[in-house]
Amino acid sequence: MTQPTATRFPAPALDKLPEDIRARILAVQEKSGFVPNVFLTLAYRPDEFRAFFAYHDALMEKDGGLTKAEREMIVVATSAANQCQYCVIAHGAILRIRAKNPELADQISVNYRKADITPRQRAMLDFAMKVSRAAEEISEADFTAVAAHGFSDDDIWDVAAIAAFFALSNRMANVTAMRPNNEFYMLGRLPK
Repeated sequence: MTQPTATRFPAPALDKLPEDIRARILAVQEKSGFVPNVFLTLAYRPDEFRAFFAYHDALMEKDGGLTKAEREMIVVATSAANQCQYCVIAHGAILRIRAKNPELADQISVNYRKADITPRQRAMLDFAMKVSRAAEEISEADFTAVAAHGFSDDDIWDVAAIAAFFALSNRMANVTAMRPNNEFYMLGRLPK
């Protein structure tokens, strides 16, 4: 299968990018073996690239009450609701790797309510989905429901921020016609 066109907007040549962006892209390529299309797509606007990835890393790479796998669960569930092919496929791969479970991402992307997750994770995704799809309806009852599963105020902030950030990401991926790299489809599906 050939790689589909990565994006509607032209990706700048790596040698034409600012050094910090080029270095980040090359580091990702070295670690993963390929350059995820999101990096090339967002490099079209260098200042926004930097801001996007700074916030992404602040949300997704920190330690806290949510595991890195749970953070990816939020991305996969909300991205599926937002019909973002890129994020469902790319973050589904990351979820499979972080959860060490080849089935979980597919279950969550189709219907997280029937996925093999804990009641705590279900409450987390219920809250994330409400933030993603109907944030204007969030009430104290929603905070009480998710807090009843042991989430702190900081954890709840993280759930909301991840859902909100990826709503932006989902919309930009759809607008730019960003396509997932072929490499994502098999990552984390077979034991190493």
